[in-house]
Amino acid sequence: MTLTIGVDVGGTKVAAGVVDPAGAVLAQTRRDTPADDVAKTRDVIIEAVTELAEGREIEAVGIGAAGWIDATRSKVLFAPNIAWRDEPLREYVTAATGLPVIVENDANAAAWAEFRFGAARQAEDSMVMFTIGTGVGGAIVLGGELVRGTQGVAAELGHVLSVPEGHLCGCGRHGCLEQYASGNALVRFARAGARQDPGNAAALLELAEGDAEAISGPMVTAAAMDGDVVSRQAFAQIGHWLGIALADMVQILDPQMLVVGGGVVEAGDLLLGPTHRSYMDALAQRRRVPVAELKAAEMGNAAGVVGAGDLARRR
Repeated sequence: MTLTIGVDVGGTKVAAGVVDPAGAVLAQTRRDTPADDVAKTRDVIIEAVTELAEGREIEAVGIGAAGWIDATRSKVLFAPNIAWRDEPLREYVTAATGLPVIVENDANAAAWAEFRFGAARQAEDSMVMFTIGTGVGGAIVLGGELVRGTQGVAAELGHVLSVPEGHLCGCGRHGCLEQYASGNALVRFARAGARQDPGNAAALLELAEGDAEAISGPMVTAAAMDGDVVSRQAFAQIGHWLGIALADMVQILDPQMLVVGGGVVEAGDLLLGPTHRSYMDALAQRRRVPVAELKAAEMGNAAGVVGAGDLARRR
């Protein structure tokens, strides 16, 4: 049985695990990410790989990194939450561990895990995945392979245009989907609703001790589960915009499966209900033609590690 190591590097944590060919994680470790120090972040990754490789025959290492990865899967071109700029990560980790290494975008790695072992495992060759967290990430699988683009940075689905001249996005554009269907957007919608209609935000404002600006994502989810009207409306708003984006992907790519993952999906039907309604409404003219099934991601926090490990095996 061939084993690989998958590493999921985010702005706050480095999670790593030993992955078998069936996508099972046999051993794992976790460390904090020293995100403002390039050398220390690199060292943390190497330490995690070295720890997991000890006493095991490891074939290769896959690193899922939150950033733009070059076409050769060797360098992090830019990372918004880690101080990586043209970082030759594959070179460093290979030199330190003696193992073959690939570097992949973290959303691509998570999506690959869902395609191979999770929600889209029954799809024969195509899937589009949106990850809804603080921002919005995405990944596309066509012909059984990740679509990476000429420069390696394809499928930035959070930065497709949703609202012309809309809210300013961190990428510099106005009106990106990320500003309307992310965890940050959920909080912005909820805060605005609480200020405008406090009577229908009683549960939410109680959690925030009466201060609309103190509202957080977990508060919105908790209040929505308790029936808070404004909180549910906030979920309906991000679901509306996400559903339209999913319909756009169907019009362009006609995939077999659509998967929605990320931390916000833990809210379950609070998000997926309005998303599905919006998706079907946007495709009303295509109801005589089958369209992609919409499913919630299944791999959870292990997705990045499993996907990175499996991609390393297929290098």
